[in-house]
Amino acid sequence: MSLKIRLARAGAKKRPFYRIVIADARAPRDGRFIERIGSFDPMLAKDHANRVVLDVERAKHWLSMGAQATDRVERFLDAAGLLKREVRNNPKQALPGKKAQERAAEKAKKAEAAAAAVAE
Repeated sequence: MSLKIRLARAGAKKRPFYRIVIADARAPRDGRFIERIGSFDPMLAKDHANRVVLDVERAKHWLSMGAQATDRVERFLDAAGLLKREVRNNPKQALPGKKAQERAAEKAKKAEAAAAAVAE
């Protein structure tokens, strides 16, 4: 059984609130979980004390049992000093897609041809 430390969404529409839970990787996001070890309230200010509430001892226990944290929870565990999160860098993320690049090249070619026609 593969265990995940992940967020389970709660709260109303447009008012998110997440529980940090230990769950089987096959269980649905908001479905069955084994244990609740904290909460995350993204509506609070970043420096608010109750934005992320985490039971550090239980998190240590589950990490020692082999539970894998998701990306977002890994950030919280890194802030708590339990894990060392690797910094990610994806320089190609901001580049437009292949078709968009083709359209931009075609548009530039047309603009260049129009400029050459006006210059003559």
